[in-house]
Amino acid sequence: MTTESVSAKGFARESLAVLDRITESAGDQVARAARLIAECVRSDGVVQAFGTGHSQAVVLELAGRAGGLVPTNRLSMADLVLYGGDDPAVLADPLLERASGVAARIYDLAAPRPQDLFVVISNSGVNNVIVEMALRVKEQGHRLLAITSLAHTRAVPAAHPSGKKLADLADVVLDNAAPRGDALLDLPGGGSVCALSTLSGVMLAQMTVAHAVSLLLESGDRPPVYVSANVPGGFESNLELEKRYAGRIRRTAS
Repeated sequence: MTTESVSAKGFARESLAVLDRITESAGDQVARAARLIAECVRSDGVVQAFGTGHSQAVVLELAGRAGGLVPTNRLSMADLVLYGGDDPAVLADPLLERASGVAARIYDLAAPRPQDLFVVISNSGVNNVIVEMALRVKEQGHRLLAITSLAHTRAVPAAHPSGKKLADLADVVLDNAAPRGDALLDLPGGGSVCALSTLSGVMLAQMTVAHAVSLLLESGDRPPVYVSANVPGGFESNLELEKRYAGRIRRTAS
């Protein structure tokens, strides 16, 4: 890659090329992932989305998003404080993602039902809390959808004592096509710049939601979809849709 490629146009060109490849190559996996979501919604389940670090950006695309599905929850490390009563200082621990037992607590605080689907997002797919969450989800009998970088996860050793990675445990894996280390543009003399996984992860998430909604429409089901609260009547419409999931999604009262 030339130094001219390290530019706004260079990143746009390279990232759009990856997104084009994803739209062409990920169709089968997106269809499988969409079936999991459609089945979850039909069975009165909730999509429980979890990620750490920058993967939380993709979680936000799935949970509580205008134009997205209503039965969704955003799970995060902050749940330990928001719902578990921990001191906020715990979130400053740089090793929290590696601590044993954290994922189990986040899972328990979510109080999921058997029909709930879990979507776990992690570019590397090897951090302890990510793998621990995936193991817990499968032990409890849930279906698991992963969004991860296969190039990255295959290039690094497993960090969890089980030797497992997120991709090893998921029912369906969506590959975000990010390179090892995530950054897309090579720098002269080594290193790279401009991460890709958020762009490609969001693309995969929205493609999957679109296909899931299509499946629901085909079967005669009315998809419970959020309207922007910033349009007239949107807030009221959303409150009405949320009543069905009262106490099960965190935007409603118990």
